[in-house]
Amino acid sequence: MTISISSSKHDSAALDAADPLAAYVDLFVPGEHVVSYLDGNSLGRPLLATRARFDDFIVGDWGNRLIRSWDEQWMSLPLDLGDRIAAITLGAAAGQTVVADSTTVMLYKFVRAAVDARLASSDASRSEIVVDVANFPTDRYLVEGIAAERGLTLRWIEVDPDRGVTVEQVTDVVGDRTALVLLSHVDYRSGYVADIPAITAVAHEAGALVLWDLCHSAGVIPMQLDEWGVDLAVGCSYKYLNGGPGAPAFGYVAARLQGELVQPIQGWMGAADVFAMGPGYRPAEGMRRFISGTPPVVGMLAMQDMLDAIESAGIEAIRAKSLALTSHAFDLVEELLSEFGVGVVTPREEARRGSHVTITHPEFRAVTQTLWAQDVIPDFRNPDGIRLGLSPLSTSFAELRVGVEAIRTALLALR
Repeated sequence: MTISISSSKHDSAALDAADPLAAYVDLFVPGEHVVSYLDGNSLGRPLLATRARFDDFIVGDWGNRLIRSWDEQWMSLPLDLGDRIAAITLGAAAGQTVVADSTTVMLYKFVRAAVDARLASSDASRSEIVVDVANFPTDRYLVEGIAAERGLTLRWIEVDPDRGVTVEQVTDVVGDRTALVLLSHVDYRSGYVADIPAITAVAHEAGALVLWDLCHSAGVIPMQLDEWGVDLAVGCSYKYLNGGPGAPAFGYVAARLQGELVQPIQGWMGAADVFAMGPGYRPAEGMRRFISGTPPVVGMLAMQDMLDAIESAGIEAIRAKSLALTSHAFDLVEELLSEFGVGVVTPREEARRGSHVTITHPEFRAVTQTLWAQDVIPDFRNPDGIRLGLSPLSTSFAELRVGVEAIRTALLALR
């Protein structure tokens, strides 16, 4: 069920009073000295329930069951948790998602597996990777390195850094030499939401695979990866999935591709028989083959509490509040910051914006330092952007107003 929240008024308190998800804010550790936290799109707040989960883990699963916990639950945790993420946030059937390594390592595995599959096929002329110049640095750096390793060509899409990649731009660059298209669902700077189903269809028409980076959309934007025909996807768990700093990423591989792709970091946990300790590597069936080393069990604890909260609230309701929060941010910027010449680069069209609003001003680097010293925490992005990261379950409308008012005060002090 989609819950509609009107944010036509600038009254933050009234919006909180009408918010059907308002009670979820109390599930999170408030932070003793935090006045306004507007960086949930970089690091989500911990949930209060996570303290008890860690206590139970230390005393019970680790302290009492010890190594027996591997047989009892830990061996299957990457796949079990992957299936939960898929069902609750990705619109994907079981058996296609795994939690394993960092975002960078997961992206490396999937990019290498995809391009190697094309190079090994009868269509070996597919030696190009398409990526945009505004993509997150890790994504760009990775494909530069892989292109050098494998003798591939990079085809760069030139995009407005305040926007994102469009269907038309992808159509113009893909062709019979394209092996893989790597794009972000939500632009990390502007919050622009790319059209996954349409872009995926264009790439498939050209015979290419597509790998989607879901770091800024998983847990906050409803998706239907299976229905959209997505090939591959990777997303982090420490933003809107609140897994904590350095929590492992998840990876999705469509069932139709799992037997074709050979992941390049072959480790014992991805082998068909983990404890055979045999002389040669034979990959496991299904998504286990995309695991390499020992799973980071501790890093997979906190996100389970956030998945409980997302499942309880419903991803559609979370998206409704996200849109209401970002709409309210537009209103507050107009009301409180427009006189300073503050710009907004995030699209106002609902279908094209994620859950952060990026505003710009030449003094925002200094303003951010002032705000952090006052326990008001947004996110600065070079050269002149502040991102207002709005995590719907942990951010109130009043907290957003406090943050924008603090930006106004800091700009006044610079006059």
